[in-house]
Amino acid sequence: MSDTLDTLENITYSELNEGDSATFTRTLTEDELVLFAAVSGDVNPVHLDSEFAAESMFKERIAHGMWSGSLISAALATVMPGPGTIYLEQSLAFKRPVKLDDTLTVTLTVLAKEPKNRVVFGCDVRNQNDQQVVSGEAKVIAPTEKISLQKPRLPKITIEG
Repeated sequence: MSDTLDTLENITYSELNEGDSATFTRTLTEDELVLFAAVSGDVNPVHLDSEFAAESMFKERIAHGMWSGSLISAALATVMPGPGTIYLEQSLAFKRPVKLDDTLTVTLTVLAKEPKNRVVFGCDVRNQNDQQVVSGEAKVIAPTEKISLQKPRLPKITIEG
C-alpha cells in the first residue's frame, strides 16, 4: 500500500500473513524538526542550535530519535495494519543520526501472528542512502473489521520566530 493515497484502508488480522510488508516514507524538514521539539518538549540544543550542534559528535543538527520512532507509529496506524490498530509495544535501536532533509522509509514486516489478534512487526527505517537509522519490533492488536475512510485534512501550522 502507499502512504500518499487520500483513502486509508486497513488490513485486518485475518488478511495479514507472516512475511507481508509495507512502507511509509517521510522527509525531515526544518518545520517538522521545530514542531516535534515544540510538541514533545525536547529542546535539546543538538536538535535546534546549529552552533551547539557543530561542537557535538555529529557536527551538525540532528533529528530527535523519537521522530523516527513516530514514523513507525504512523506506518502502523495508516498503512499496515492501518485504521483501528492498537499499538501495544515497541523496541527501538538507533543506528545512526537523522539529519535535516533526510528522507526516511519505514518498512514493516509481519514477523508473527499471535492469539487475541496480536501481530508482531519487524521495523526497519532507512535513509535515502539505504543506510539503516532505526531497527526494532512492534506489537499491535490488529483490527478485525475492514475500515476504509478519507484521510483527515490537518490544519496548516505556521511557526513564528
